[in-house]
Amino acid sequence: MDEVSAFVEEAGLFYGRLGLSRTAGRAMGWLLASEAGHADAPELCEGLAVAKSSMSVALRQLEGAGLVERFRRRGERRDRYRLAGDVFARAFRAKMSEFEGFQALAQRGLAVVGDDPVRRRRLELMRDMYGFMAERFPKLLDEWDQVKDGR
Repeated sequence: MDEVSAFVEEAGLFYGRLGLSRTAGRAMGWLLASEAGHADAPELCEGLAVAKSSMSVALRQLEGAGLVERFRRRGERRDRYRLAGDVFARAFRAKMSEFEGFQALAQRGLAVVGDDPVRRRRLELMRDMYGFMAERFPKLLDEWDQVKDGR
């Protein structure tokens, strides 16, 4: 197995741990490491040795998550796929919306555990950590945008 293929397999496992299908993760790896940076579904099927149905599901998952975008070159009849623009910052921003949910869950837990200091401490740490992250991460992403734009 060459180094690029090993990377694609590693990406499949990595993204699988994050909740994507392994095929979707491998497709991400392929798009990250390929020379062209884009492909149509048959090219991805061939390059990753997967069935058309598996690739179709994976591409729908990636497109739905905002990780890849579909486009068509002038004069071609097939859709092609590429990583969405600034995909990683966009994905991170989307995940940040979950911080409020974690805070609300912790707050609900605090309302039901009474005065038990041990249980309250766990829930307060959860609430406060996500509050901290919700406050700080937008600033970090803004800073990242400035760094990225200066490249």
